[in-house]
Amino acid sequence: MMSAPGDRWVTGAAYEAYMGRWSRPVAREFIEWLHPKPSAHWLEVGCGTGALTSTICDLCEPASVIACDPSEPFIEHARNNLPDVRASFVLAGTEALPGREGGFDAIVSGLVLNFLPDPAQALASIRERLRPRGIVAAYVWDYAEGMEFLRYFWEEAVDSNPRAAALNECRRFPLCQRSAMESLFRAVGLK
Repeated sequence: MMSAPGDRWVTGAAYEAYMGRWSRPVAREFIEWLHPKPSAHWLEVGCGTGALTSTICDLCEPASVIACDPSEPFIEHARNNLPDVRASFVLAGTEALPGREGGFDAIVSGLVLNFLPDPAQALASIRERLRPRGIVAAYVWDYAEGMEFLRYFWEEAVDSNPRAAALNECRRFPLCQRSAMESLFRAVGLK
């Protein structure tokens, strides 16, 4: 997962044990909602341990999926756990996203945008790699309302130590609200 300093995970297995049980069902719901066409060429930005990548391979009949992340342990974990020939994993952050001649049909990002230091720059870079009339889609956790176990954790942490309020993810990540996400997409020229 692409993240700010201090939010990094050092092993794919640890992240998978902690968040994989949550991120895999969300990836499935996202892809079913997106309802993409088969035989598309995909770019996934911030693939982490491969939850969204494997869902794309399982549900979308992709021509190809290039999944990238700046975390070498995550890329290694994803490669080792998704032996689908349509998927390739690239060590890359948003400042050096892979490209494809003619652009990608679909570029997606799951549970990543709020961790990036400059989400607008990342979306601008994504837009540059998109084919005309291609699709860009992303999702993040709803820390303030929907991600209950994390919300409860932070409520308890702040009750125990009020200084933890600065780290509370529902405050740290205002991008995780629908209006903020829509504004970000519009700001970089996406509809």
